[in-house]
Amino acid sequence: MTQRALIVIDMLYDFVEKGAPLEVPGVETIIPCIQREIERARLEGVPVFYLCDGHEEDDPEFAAWPPHAVRGSRGAEIIAELVPRPEDVIIYKTTYSSFYNTELEDMLRKFGATRLTITGLCTEICVLYTAVDAYMRGFEVTVPDGCTKGLTEEDHRFALKQIRHILKPAQVASSG
Repeated sequence: MTQRALIVIDMLYDFVEKGAPLEVPGVETIIPCIQREIERARLEGVPVFYLCDGHEEDDPEFAAWPPHAVRGSRGAEIIAELVPRPEDVIIYKTTYSSFYNTELEDMLRKFGATRLTITGLCTEICVLYTAVDAYMRGFEVTVPDGCTKGLTEEDHRFALKQIRHILKPAQVASSG
């Protein structure tokens, strides 16, 4: 049997709160969808992985982006609506792909996961690059419709198109 894992990317205060350094416009619309995916995963015994930016104060990424998700800051915390449970896995990352220099692949293999459901922020950055890396590592990828958001609607749609048409047999699926 193929094991599924749920990935929740960067649902942190520095992306979600009004006025946050990397506030994603309209992000509040995806929170209920992600809550449903988490609830479904827990009911089905599917492991839930939270992938979270965790930067040092002098992170080189801040040359391209405003300082955000600095380790130990409130902005780096997972939002209250999606608080992890003790059995969930939290992995910190320092760049776009959730696989780069993290233990994610090893942990997924440990759980026997071969199919990933990817949710969170930002569709055109961390969601897309995580999906690409997952695909390149042999995982099946699904991105539920309504469970991701981008910095702009155009970039969000572009990333979903890439996932749907380039990462075959990856899919953007209805979350209903």
